[in-house]
Amino acid sequence: MKFLQPLLLIAPLTVALRLDRRGKVVYDGYKIFRVAPGDNIAAFEAQLESLEAIDLTHNHGHVEEEHFDIAVPPENLSAFEALNFTSEVLTDDLGVDIALEGELAEYPGLLSAAALPSLSWFSAYHAYNDHLTFLKDIQASFSSNSELITAGKSFEGRDIQGIHLWGSGGKGSKPAVYFNGNVHAREWISSKVVEYLTYQLVANYNNDTTVKSFLDSYDFYILPIVNPDGFLYTQTTNRLWRKNRQTRSGTSAIGTDVNRNWPYKWDGEGSSTSPGYRGAAAGDTPENTGIRTLGDQLAKSNGIKLYIDWHSYGQYILTPYGYSCTAAASNQAKQDSLAKNTASAIAKPYGTRFTTGPICSTLYAAAGGSNDYVTDVDKAEYGWAIELRDTGRNGFTLPADQILPTGIEIWEGMKYLFANM
Repeated sequence: MKFLQPLLLIAPLTVALRLDRRGKVVYDGYKIFRVAPGDNIAAFEAQLESLEAIDLTHNHGHVEEEHFDIAVPPENLSAFEALNFTSEVLTDDLGVDIALEGELAEYPGLLSAAALPSLSWFSAYHAYNDHLTFLKDIQASFSSNSELITAGKSFEGRDIQGIHLWGSGGKGSKPAVYFNGNVHAREWISSKVVEYLTYQLVANYNNDTTVKSFLDSYDFYILPIVNPDGFLYTQTTNRLWRKNRQTRSGTSAIGTDVNRNWPYKWDGEGSSTSPGYRGAAAGDTPENTGIRTLGDQLAKSNGIKLYIDWHSYGQYILTPYGYSCTAAASNQAKQDSLAKNTASAIAKPYGTRFTTGPICSTLYAAAGGSNDYVTDVDKAEYGWAIELRDTGRNGFTLPADQILPTGIEIWEGMKYLFANM
């Protein structure tokens, strides 16, 4: 199995990106291609530096489906097409897709402390500070059974803000369900879906016996945006930024992939040696330290029943492991069954299909990932990653009118999972 070299993984940092008058990266004219290089992966990779192509995602899980999604700047389109790799166009103009996400909507907050925010929150994307206000409003509407929590601070000093929900057993009395969103900055739909799940748990606790049973059985620890610096940077400067904003001595490169930084199998297969990718040492990003410490505390308390690291895109439900394609969880058969049935529940509202399976054999090798750490170190019963809509047409720039449908279908899947895990 072959993997992208570090050059491609850090391409967004090194290409000659164009800026508008506000200093924001402009992607007008970029085309997104899905490339199937076949046996010519090395030749394909060798051409990417000169093309200044940006790696969006890749799938090495199944040979017949092996592909790379790349964004090629307009000035290099002819050169790319001359290479004659098997490819299809996913997006004719990335700049247009970004514009179709819509402007960041203003969230005014609530006049009544006990009111539940409107579902209109899920009709648009919002500025980072509005996410914090929304979370405060959700907590205030459920004040007897919730509290705001933090999981350390980001590199630039922002709190990693979250919410803790509980049911009739009282605060901190049950096994944990632990959710992380937006560890990859450009994956905006992930925080929106995590917030939608939070909203549904709070809104229905007192009027739906099934939902009440979820909160009465588990304590929910929910962190919608665990990479606040990177997320804010995608809103102000570069929509396609993935990593955190950490600087390091001896290099001008900025950022580390927090989800390759977990201190378990950190230097294994699928791990680049670039500090800008996996970090200079295992667990050396402050964001990883914060969310890892919270997970460790939950594991030592009442244990972790379910951990999900929310991502986009691809429509996958991914079980352990990422570091190895042959290792299997002790309860792998149960995980496989739950994942498949969760996918079936997700499909009910709109027919959206999710692929299920272990990370490495289904998608690609990924050492130093959250799921492996939480499964083997924290002994979570289920440690998953879920890649949300879509399968490539919009990718990271999912239009705002898909936020609510995405939340609705995932809520259907989670209701099945919470009731059966």
